[in-house]
Amino acid sequence: MTSPRHYLQFSDLTHEEYRHLFERSKVLKRRRSDGQLYQPLVGKVMSMVFEKNSTRTRVSFEAGMAQLGGHAMFLDSQSSQMGRGEPIEDTARVLSRMSDIIMIRTYEQALVQRLAAHSKVPVINGLTNEYHPCQILADIFTFIEQRGSIKGKTVAWIGDGNNVCRTWLQAAKILGFKLKVATPVGFELKALDGQHYGPEHFEPSHSASHAASGADLVTTDVFTSMGFEAEKEARLEAFREYQVTPELMKLAKPDALFMHCLPAHRGEEVAAAVIDGPQSVVWDEAENRMHVQKALIELLLLGQRYD
Repeated sequence: MTSPRHYLQFSDLTHEEYRHLFERSKVLKRRRSDGQLYQPLVGKVMSMVFEKNSTRTRVSFEAGMAQLGGHAMFLDSQSSQMGRGEPIEDTARVLSRMSDIIMIRTYEQALVQRLAAHSKVPVINGLTNEYHPCQILADIFTFIEQRGSIKGKTVAWIGDGNNVCRTWLQAAKILGFKLKVATPVGFELKALDGQHYGPEHFEPSHSASHAASGADLVTTDVFTSMGFEAEKEARLEAFREYQVTPELMKLAKPDALFMHCLPAHRGEEVAAAVIDGPQSVVWDEAENRMHVQKALIELLLLGQRYD
C-alpha cells in the first residue's frame, strides 16, 4: 500500500507543486463563480478534528468538500472521545479506516505529526501553535490574483513572530521572496524546522517602519493568539508600537496590499482605516481559503489534475 501524502507544514510541497496548486485554485475558483459542477470526490469523506475553535477553517473545508461532491464531518472534544483522553494514535487508526482524508486544527505540531504517523489517509494541518500552512496558501494565491508572481517581492510582517509568520518564512524560501519581520523584543520569529534562512529571504528587526518600507505586501495577525490569552495585557503593552496604520502603509509601495488572516481587532493590530481601506484584500483572502484547500484536497487524494 502506498503511504499517504500529508500536508503538515508549508515545506511539505515543492515549488513546482505550489505552481500547480495555484493554477488549479484559479480553475476551481472560476468554475465555482461560473456555477459549474465539479465533483470528483463523490462518496469521499473528510474527518475534521477541532481542538481549537474556528470560523474560516471549518466553513472553508466543509463547503469545499461539499462542492467537490464529498462530505465533511465535524469532531471536537465535546463530541468525541478525544475529550476523555483517547490517544491521538487510536483516533488516527479509527478515523483513517472510515475517512478518506483528515484535517486537524489543534495546539501542538507534534500531535499533528503523531496523527499523521498512524493514519492510512492524508492528514492536513488546519492550524497549530507552530504553523498555519493553509492560511499562507490562501494569502499567496490572493497576492498572485492581485499582483502576479510573488517571486522577488517583499512581504512585511508586523507583530508577533507566531505560527502564521513562521509559515511565511518557509514560503519565502520555497517561492523566492523576502520576508521582513518586525516584532517587539521577546516576540521574535524563531525557525523551528532546522533550515537556514539567509538575508535574501529573511530580514528581522524591531522596527515596524523598517519592515514596511518598500514592501509589496503588509500583513499582520492578532497580538494574542489562541492559547496565549493569559498574556493579553502584557502583549497589548509590548505591541503598542506595532499597529498597521495608514501612516505605516504609506512607507510601503504605492500599490502594496494589506492582508490579515482574521479575526481582526480594529484599533489593536490594525487601524480600521487600513483593514477597511482600498489596499485591503482581506475578504478575498478569506474566501480563497476555500479555493486553495479544494486544490490541496484534490492534489492529496487524486494527484495533479488538468481537467
